Amino acid sequence: MCGIVGFFDQVKTHDREMLQRMTDSQRHRGPDAEGHLFEKLGKFHIGLGHRRLSILDTKSHANQPMQFASLTIVYNGEIYNFSEIRIELEKAGYIFFSASDTEVILKAFHYWGVKSLEKFRGMFAFCLYDSAQQKAYLIRDRVGVKPLYFFYHQRSFMFASEVKTFSFSPLFKKTLSANAINSYFQYGYVGTPHSIFENIVKVKPGHYVEFDLLENTFHEHQYWDLSTYYHLPKLDLTDQEATETLHQHCIEAFSLRMVADVPVGILLSGGIDSSLITAILQNNTTRPLETFTMGFADQGYDEALHAQTIAAYLGTNHHHKRCTWQDAESVILSLSTMYDEPLADHSAIPTALVSEFAKQKVTVALSGDGGDELFCGYPSYSINEARFKNLDHIPFKYLLVHLLSLIPDPLLVGYQLNYDWYNRYLKLKTCLGSKTLEAKFQAVIKTFTYDDIKKLFSKILPNHSLTKNYENLETIERMMFYDFKHYLPDNLMVKVDRATMHFSLEGREPLLDHKILEFAARLPLRLKKNKLILKKILNKYLPASMFERKKQGFGLPLNEWLRKELNYLMKRYLDETNIKKQGIFDPKYVKNLSRAFSLSKTHDQRVWTLIVFQLWYEKNFAESF
Repeated sequence: MCGIVGFFDQVKTHDREMLQRMTDSQRHRGPDAEGHLFEKLGKFHIGLGHRRLSILDTKSHANQPMQFASLTIVYNGEIYNFSEIRIELEKAGYIFFSASDTEVILKAFHYWGVKSLEKFRGMFAFCLYDSAQQKAYLIRDRVGVKPLYFFYHQRSFMFASEVKTFSFSPLFKKTLSANAINSYFQYGYVGTPHSIFENIVKVKPGHYVEFDLLENTFHEHQYWDLSTYYHLPKLDLTDQEATETLHQHCIEAFSLRMVADVPVGILLSGGIDSSLITAILQNNTTRPLETFTMGFADQGYDEALHAQTIAAYLGTNHHHKRCTWQDAESVILSLSTMYDEPLADHSAIPTALVSEFAKQKVTVALSGDGGDELFCGYPSYSINEARFKNLDHIPFKYLLVHLLSLIPDPLLVGYQLNYDWYNRYLKLKTCLGSKTLEAKFQAVIKTFTYDDIKKLFSKILPNHSLTKNYENLETIERMMFYDFKHYLPDNLMVKVDRATMHFSLEGREPLLDHKILEFAARLPLRLKKNKLILKKILNKYLPASMFERKKQGFGLPLNEWLRKELNYLMKRYLDETNIKKQGIFDPKYVKNLSRAFSLSKTHDQRVWTLIVFQLWYEKNFAESF
């Protein structure tokens, strides 16, 4: 796990000193070593920088940038099956001088070109520069576990693992992206391909960008798409055969992610996904694994007891810590440093705390992200399926939408202040008027509807939709796939990557192995509903009584703290005078929202979304609140 930066600049405004500053901005991603390549080639200034967190082959000969023939690489991530690829390459005559996966990527690309991507099993984001062909490739893993941004401005092309790095370039201007702002306030995250700033975009998961230095052009290519496997016929297996096949896939994928030359641990929440990872891996070793849990004094949010029970049964060396509001406060105040873009997922707080806690013992930590999106783990999928089915049977629904839209806003304001009725009304109206399932699903998951956004902002923003339709999938599979394409890479993976990397901890996601993804996509839905097939596997290691319980998210009592100990955050960042001075939001709307939150348990996610944005804005625009 590392941080990478680079530029291909015809304007020649970037030099060796600037490359150093850009690389240093990602020191937290790689405190163990740094490396640079800077050269003047014809019309170009070319710079590649790398910060290294040593995981495999910690010796200096595995440092980057690494070169072979005409190729140079800077790379962030892990290729877990690098040993078997190396054997293939050795048979083809390649000689290796390190035990690193970086050298394997470099020589695999030299031998197979972009076809080598089909062989890589892991998480990765890297730049390969080919001086002979005068081309650079930016490549991102299939799911988007590892981040990769790029900036293109006339005759200059830059890339980095994090947005903050671009601020060192004189070509970069901090202009907010209207699409990104709209995405953030609707969904709580900035959706791909956008970034929070204009001119910076994300390389899409499962894609690579090819930059031609001679032509000064770039093209995007897709090399993997999970929808391909969803559209294949379902596997003709008995339930027992499907369960055993998935079990073997899990054993292989989980074991691959234990390969490291540094200590490895597991973030054990006590839920099905992390419990399954822990159970399988502990069963395959006689050495107690290191497991970590973050808990809370409020029993409604505390998973520590469940995790401790499972850890004791499996025989791990378990560590747990209870989070206080003071712990949460320290993370909240550093969110804008940890995350280059606003992220309104409040579970970012315990994720950061458990990452800091785990780093005291290990350098690599495995987590259970992805299980819900692959194996129908969210109860909302079944709830929404029934809800949408009922809505489809309402007679004259488009006429009803028209009639609802005629209700004057002043008649609804009282409900908006005191209840969540207004929000439900807007979502019902949107669902009734939506012609696709994806549009309905977006309506129910939005924090702010577009009608809300038009009231929240002092200037009109363009509507932003993430919708892409997959009509030939079952209703629940369409929602799962939607989350896999958007929520998983742009929220969950951002949350885990930035939180772990802030503390120089490598996070690994065993359930997101592409072999598991491709197999799961072809399973019949009945085996995936409520994680049935995962429970069947887990029951081989744990009694059902230990994991058959109501799903509990990775939350914390944030709303209670915002009304009490952390109320000063609301007073500071949502203050009417400050809102007027800032000139972004409508002061009256924000005042009404704050008042409603203070009087009742409504609008909590909206208030948090605003606070996170204000923290980020203060950090990035030196705004004094």
